[in-house]
Amino acid sequence: MNDLIPNDALALLGCGQMSKADAFAIAAGVSGPTLMEAAGQSVAVAVMERHARRPVIVLCGPGNNGGDGFVAARHLQAAGWPVRVILFGVFEGLKGDAAWAAATWTGPVERWSPALLEDAPLVIDAIFGAGLSRPIDGEIAAAIDLVNGRELPVVAVDVPSGLHGDTGEILGRAFQAESTVSFFRAKPGHYSVEGLRRCGALRIADIGIPSAALNAIGPRTWLNAPALWAHLLRREDIGDHKYARGHLTILAGPHATGAARLAALAARRVGAGLVTIAGFRSTMTAYQAAEPGNLVVEADDGPMFARLLEDERRNAVLIGPGSGVIERTKEAVLAALDARRRVVLDADAITVFSGDPDLLFRRIAGPAVLTPHEGEFRRLFPDLAGRTGETGKLERVRRAAARSGATVLLKGPDTVIAEPDGRAVINVHASPALATAGSGDVLAGLIGGLLAQGLTPFAAASAAAWLHGECALQFGHPGLIAEDLPAQLPRVLHSLSSFN
Repeated sequence: MNDLIPNDALALLGCGQMSKADAFAIAAGVSGPTLMEAAGQSVAVAVMERHARRPVIVLCGPGNNGGDGFVAARHLQAAGWPVRVILFGVFEGLKGDAAWAAATWTGPVERWSPALLEDAPLVIDAIFGAGLSRPIDGEIAAAIDLVNGRELPVVAVDVPSGLHGDTGEILGRAFQAESTVSFFRAKPGHYSVEGLRRCGALRIADIGIPSAALNAIGPRTWLNAPALWAHLLRREDIGDHKYARGHLTILAGPHATGAARLAALAARRVGAGLVTIAGFRSTMTAYQAAEPGNLVVEADDGPMFARLLEDERRNAVLIGPGSGVIERTKEAVLAALDARRRVVLDADAITVFSGDPDLLFRRIAGPAVLTPHEGEFRRLFPDLAGRTGETGKLERVRRAAARSGATVLLKGPDTVIAEPDGRAVINVHASPALATAGSGDVLAGLIGGLLAQGLTPFAAASAAAWLHGECALQFGHPGLIAEDLPAQLPRVLHSLSSFN
């Protein structure tokens, strides 16, 4: 099966899963104090490797995150750093491993005061961990605001306090960290939009949790990278012919003729053997005078498009880029789904079902990918739109995939790709330069081209998202436009040829 191969190194663990990892380690004979000692020492090492010696204040909370802070303070002090420890809470109220860690600190434990920041210290944020369940307010909120306002360097333990490790939500406010040290595996929240803004340089430290813990947990979320899917990219074969590489058919619309052309070029560059643009008779000359490698056929209405799919060699279909929010688009989508083709639905092909999304979902019975941005997502899944409560982007996309029966790729700097079975990938391998007209059409074409070559929807969407970002990064200088992206693909694909 041409699907992703899970990679333990890329696994992302939620807060509950990390608790299970800790429990697995303890059951395997690694004590809680041993784990905390390793965590705190990792923070201290990260500070010493990244910063010159300077005054440090360690802000400790009342739980295990604070315990890590006490250990870090001890190691920094032993290395000759001037360290002050501040506890938000009552020393006598510390429990368990946190109480043990606090007892190993021999210096004074102070109360918070804004005067602590007068010598512009480095701040270690060990107040709250990833599972914080309520908004930060009061004295701690004031401390965060003051540290952020003075733009002091912050090293966060696990996550910047206030960032939820599962949802990526900001609970009231959160530190702006220069770097973050987390443990065993990263969390989804690290790669949310707010996580990318707040965490700074992320370091994942080995603190002695056995890797076998992952087998017991069974991760369902991964950070997107070639190790998941590069082995699926088609290699040159002496027996290849164009139909062996798949035939993608793109429904073009009455206007915005460049959208289908961009998608077609991307699909061919990523390896599809043939790409046909199916357009209106009135637009035929625009496509015929364009890229000579594109096939161009007439399809003025849904039934004409459906007849094209009687040719079983047309194994993949892309509808949406420039297709128009018109009845023809809806008819073509339903025809492609009923023909059980591999289908990518983007842009107009999503919006055209905004009045009756269940009609679309009922007809999805084969391999399909939906590629909305937030506005289009809202049109199909109004109850899942926005970031509210504890339902972050990852969970919203998972629910959308389960409801629709399709792989859903929700675009953004933290693109989330989810399967109906609950597996998900977060892609942050991208560039802000992709915020340009036509970029999404290229992405849709990449997915369609990979589907045509036989990849599953989940693998095709994951690979395309990473390749799309890598093309922008390879361009490497200002002035990127969508037309530049497909030209980078040969070099990008060649760089992945070492994966077998």
